Amino acid sequence: MASTASSSLEVQSSAQAAVFVPSQPINPAESVQVRGPDFNAPQTLDSLLASFSSVGFQATELGKAIELVREMQSWRLAHEPVQPETEPDEHLDPVTRSNYKCRIFLGYTSNLISSGLRDVIRYLVQHKHVSAIVTTAGGVEEDIIKCLGPTYLGNFAAPGADLRKRGLNRIGNLIVPNDNYCKFEDWLMPILDKMRDEQGDHVDNVWTPSAICRRLGQEIDDESSVLYWAAKNAIPVFCPALTDGSLGDMLYFHSYKNPGLVVDLVKDIRKLNDLSVKARKAGIIILGGGVCKHQIANAMLFRNGADYAVFINTGQEFDGSDSGARPDEAVSWGKIKSAERGGKCIKVSCDASIAFPLLVAATFANAQSNAK
Repeated sequence: MASTASSSLEVQSSAQAAVFVPSQPINPAESVQVRGPDFNAPQTLDSLLASFSSVGFQATELGKAIELVREMQSWRLAHEPVQPETEPDEHLDPVTRSNYKCRIFLGYTSNLISSGLRDVIRYLVQHKHVSAIVTTAGGVEEDIIKCLGPTYLGNFAAPGADLRKRGLNRIGNLIVPNDNYCKFEDWLMPILDKMRDEQGDHVDNVWTPSAICRRLGQEIDDESSVLYWAAKNAIPVFCPALTDGSLGDMLYFHSYKNPGLVVDLVKDIRKLNDLSVKARKAGIIILGGGVCKHQIANAMLFRNGADYAVFINTGQEFDGSDSGARPDEAVSWGKIKSAERGGKCIKVSCDASIAFPLLVAATFANAQSNAK
């Protein structure tokens, strides 16, 4: 009986030792205590977003992204030591150095222009908060199409067959009437004709995707347009997959009606890569994945990696796709600088329609509001 009791005590003691492993001391000065917003106290948007850093999970990752973008915004060449032997003469001037900013490359997928994020992106371009854009064909055409006809809220579960009969196209829970694309064709075709005439038969006059985007921005007289402000502020919009959308359909039809329009991708990749190579400091903000994510990251390879990188997407890395890859994978390719070389990066695993307006509110919009 005593032996049984002794054995039970040994089992109990062993179990307690396994469960209650002694904690090593945590230095409060080096650690952040998990804490959420206190709604017993008055909250502003700024205070709410500031609290995200200590909430945990993706709120904390968004908090880190906010701090990283603020660092992108605040960097100036004046922060770096002067190197008289290698600096161009214009970079030796203290005023020039204090005005020289980090070059920020923004990438986004077409669905975000279809959504209300178009207005957030337009704000950034309107106020020159970004230096260059990479998007997809839908990111170009949907911006113009919204100037010609509205996109509506719908339902994720709306039956596709029924929508097709009604001439309605669904993007998630958004609805785009087919008539909008007809309006786009009527608007675009005369412009393509003029572009074909201007090109003539000279090889040097061929178009690039960024030149087409600039032309569309010049032609559309609508301040709600991202392309309008990009053209006005000389911010290049690169679209490597220009034909993958309604814009491609229009180019296809035009090639029969008025053949000969030439689009040169090589000139654009040189222009984008040169923007990367010549940037003293480069930051990238990429919403979503696919072409826009990789094209920007690949351009960073030619300067031995971006200095700052923020990814916002819901992709996962288990299938090996670049869309869901974490920033550390890009570090392995030399597309983002390692921490040892001063690189800073973060991925926020969240729908960009939720996370990006919050990030912009806490960074670009906040800085502009405080400057007034």
